[in-house]
Amino acid sequence: MSLTTATAGAATATTATATTGRASADPRRQQLAAFLRSRRERITPEQVGLPMTGRRRTPGLRREEVAQLAAVGVTWYTWLEQGREIQVSVQVLDAVARALLFDPSERAHLFTLAGAEDPAPVRECLTVTPGIRLTLDRMAPYPAALINSRYDVLACNAQYTGIVGDLEAMPPEDRNLMWLAFTPSRFRDVLVDHEDEREVMVARFRSGMGDHGGEPAWRTLLCRLRQVSPAFDEAWQRHDVLRPGNGLKRFLLPEVGLLRFDYTSFWLGPSQGSRMVVYTPKDEETAALVDRLPTGLPSAGPATRAPALPTR
Repeated sequence: MSLTTATAGAATATTATATTGRASADPRRQQLAAFLRSRRERITPEQVGLPMTGRRRTPGLRREEVAQLAAVGVTWYTWLEQGREIQVSVQVLDAVARALLFDPSERAHLFTLAGAEDPAPVRECLTVTPGIRLTLDRMAPYPAALINSRYDVLACNAQYTGIVGDLEAMPPEDRNLMWLAFTPSRFRDVLVDHEDEREVMVARFRSGMGDHGGEPAWRTLLCRLRQVSPAFDEAWQRHDVLRPGNGLKRFLLPEVGLLRFDYTSFWLGPSQGSRMVVYTPKDEETAALVDRLPTGLPSAGPATRAPALPTR
């Protein structure tokens, strides 16, 4: 069944709500039309799970593909992109925002231009307070970080950068442990048992996505990881799930040596969302070396390869 046939019924039902098909003189309507076109053109079919079909005269998605993803009529969506005077429900705006993988800023802009109130506004997490930052610093010499359920590193102390590198020098979208574990990075280089550790991370990421699968940031990260890492995609296809917890991690740093840490999660709310993770020495050897953690490493490219593990 073609996209046009599949959405024909939706198009008939949706266009019935239109007040008129005329172009609007409202500047906000014209801004909305331009905004939607620009967002549509930046997304590839692969990012939203659609196959590449035929030659494309313009980059990004076709209008009928956006209509299919948002479950709205092709004619209605076309009119919306043309700035015509049609009634726009908040439910449809929500569907379009999800189809185009909007982040919180883009979603808010969409509802503002449409003159509608977002029924489910996405609010920024306000857990990185001065008190939290002070607590992270006071954990020294132990590495500590504030991490959400998507594995974004929201804040950390200087000792933690000695393991993962300078997060502030990385693009915001790359300050994510899943991304660092499956792409060339210092974190991947120094993480001993990284193949097993990555399996656990993928299972926990999938478990968290059960609660957040409709959120653009989660879907975007998932698409990026599947595109860049066959190892991630293979693990993702196994559908393993695991709730967050505590455990043991080993790091082999070229500047320090082998470090064995117990990591403990301290949850910052009633649900398993953002948590403070603190790494404490597992043994006396690690306790004696922890003060030597570097605190000003660059993040541009992988770290120097660590020496081989000592034999036990």
